[in-house]
Amino acid sequence: MVNNLSQSLEKDGLQEILDIAMSHGGDFADIYIEKKALNGIGCEDNKIERINSGTDAGAGIRVIAGDSTAYAYTNDVSFDGLAHAARVASHGARGDQVRKSRDLSTPLAPVDLSVQLRPDEVAIEKKVEKVLAANQHARTLDDRIKQVTVGFGDIIQQVTIANTEGVFVEDERIRSRFIVHAVAADGSLIQTGYEALGGSVGFEIFEEEAPEDIAQKAVDRALLMLEAKPAPSGTMPVVMAAEAGGTMVHEACGHGLEADLVQKGLSVYGGQKGQEVASPLVTVIDDGTIRGKYGTIRFDDEGTKGQKNVLIEKGVLKEFMYDRFTASKEKRESTGNGRRESYQHKPVPRMTNTLIAAGDEDPSAIIKDTKEGLLVKKMGGGQVNTTNGDFVFDVAEGYIIKDGEIVHAVRGATLTGNGPEVLRKVDRVGKDLGYAIGTCGKEGQGVPVSDAQPTMRIQSLIVGGTGGAPDSPNKKLPALANILSDGTPRIRRL
Repeated sequence: MVNNLSQSLEKDGLQEILDIAMSHGGDFADIYIEKKALNGIGCEDNKIERINSGTDAGAGIRVIAGDSTAYAYTNDVSFDGLAHAARVASHGARGDQVRKSRDLSTPLAPVDLSVQLRPDEVAIEKKVEKVLAANQHARTLDDRIKQVTVGFGDIIQQVTIANTEGVFVEDERIRSRFIVHAVAADGSLIQTGYEALGGSVGFEIFEEEAPEDIAQKAVDRALLMLEAKPAPSGTMPVVMAAEAGGTMVHEACGHGLEADLVQKGLSVYGGQKGQEVASPLVTVIDDGTIRGKYGTIRFDDEGTKGQKNVLIEKGVLKEFMYDRFTASKEKRESTGNGRRESYQHKPVPRMTNTLIAAGDEDPSAIIKDTKEGLLVKKMGGGQVNTTNGDFVFDVAEGYIIKDGEIVHAVRGATLTGNGPEVLRKVDRVGKDLGYAIGTCGKEGQGVPVSDAQPTMRIQSLIVGGTGGAPDSPNKKLPALANILSDGTPRIRRL
C-alpha cells in the first residue's frame, strides 16, 4: 500500500496534535487526514467531452465533549497546520476534564481490499478506449438511439486516522465505476436506459463485464421502454426481481436504522428493538466486509473495523447502525458505520452494503404463483421520509404479470408506500441475490454504497402510472410533496 500523508508526522506528532485538541477538555478527539486522486472521462455527442484528473488533500480534527461536537478542517497538513486546526476545535467543545490520548496502535484489517490492477498504473489512453468502445457499440445497435453518454471514473483515497482511544489507521481505498446512459426516440416519444458497474476494484472491473455489454443493457432498456405500454395505477402485488438491486431495503428501512436519526426521534424504528418490524421472511444486513462491493471498507472513517451487522433478523429488529458519537450516547461500541464524504465533513452513521438476505425459493416460481401484478426489474432513484417511513421510487424497467406470466413491459411506473408496512407484506423470498450501486446522500454528504435483495413479492403496493387502474381507476395517489420532507436521505443511482 502506498504510504500516505502521515509519513511526515509519525505517531508522536499525531499524538501531540490530539493532546492539543484536548487541551481545553473533552471526552474524545480524532484526526482524519486524506489525500484523493481522481480521474473522470466523459463521452457525449459521439466524442470525448472531458478528461478530468486531480488531487485533493486535507485534514479534519474533531473534539467531542458530552453532546457537543467541534470540527475544524484545513488544507495545510503540516504539523503547524494541524496544530492550528486542533486549537480551533479545542475551543469549540470544552469539557470538564483534560485527557491525554492513549498510545497509538493499529488494529488488524477485517478484509483484504487489494486490487489486481491499480488505476494509477493504467494509461489514460486505455481508459479512453473502454469509454469509446461502449459509445460505438451503443450507437450501432439501432437507429432509434439518438444519444449516448458514457462515463468512467476511478479514485484512490489514502487516509490516516488517529484518535485519543489509541487507534491509528493508515488505509488506501480504490474504487472504479462505469456508466452508460442511452436515449432512444421514436417520433415524439423519448425514453432512456442506463446501466452501471462499479466496486472496490481497480481496472480489472472490465473483467467482470465488458464495456460493450454494459452499453448493450442500457440500449436494450431504452428501446424496451419505447415499446412499453403506460403503467397502470392502483394497488397491486409487486414482485421485485433480484436484478432491481436493493433500493427497496436502502430506502424503505436502511436510513431509519441509522442511530443518529433514531436518537433524534426521526426514525419510525425508534424504541422498537426486539419487536417484529417485518415479515419473518425478511432479514436485513449491513455488511461492509463483502469483498469488491462499492460500499466495502476495511475501516470506516473513524478507524473502526468494517463489520457485518444483522439489523433485522427474521422480521425482528436487532440492531441500529452507529458511529462513535452515537454509540457513546448509549455507552456501547460503534458498529463501523461512521462515514464521511471527505475531510471537510464530520462522520455520521451511514450504510455500506445493505441487503435483504436471500431465501430458499425458486425466483421463477414466485412469478408463476402471482396471478396479477407488477414485476420490477430495474429501479431508478428513491427518497424516504425516515420519520414515518413513507417512500417513493421510480421504476426504470417494469412488466405486467398476468396469470403467472410476464405479459408486456410498462413505462412511467412509480412505487409509493411505507417501509415498515411494505416489509411486513413480503410473503415470498427467492434464493437469488442482485446488487446495485449508488451514491447515498445525507446531510449534504455523498458516500458510495451498494445494496442488494433477492427476488421477493410484496402482497400489495401502490403503483403510480398513466395507464389507468384495473382495480380502482379513480384512485388518487399522494402528491410527492406530501410524502417527502425537505432534506430527507436519498440515493442517487449511478
